[in-house]
Amino acid sequence: MDGGLILLIFLALLFAWLLNRVRRAIRLGPVGYAGVVIVFVIVMLLLWGQTKI
Repeated sequence: MDGGLILLIFLALLFAWLLNRVRRAIRLGPVGYAGVVIVFVIVMLLLWGQTKI
């Protein structure tokens, strides 16, 4: 595993933890939560793909 992938996994876990706290505050439903997670995953994969080139 390269360092960039490990960093992305760490950022994803941090993001999930923060999103859980924010979700309780703004009463985000499961559809909105899934949408935010999917957008985050796509953005992270695009960023990771750019660093691999």
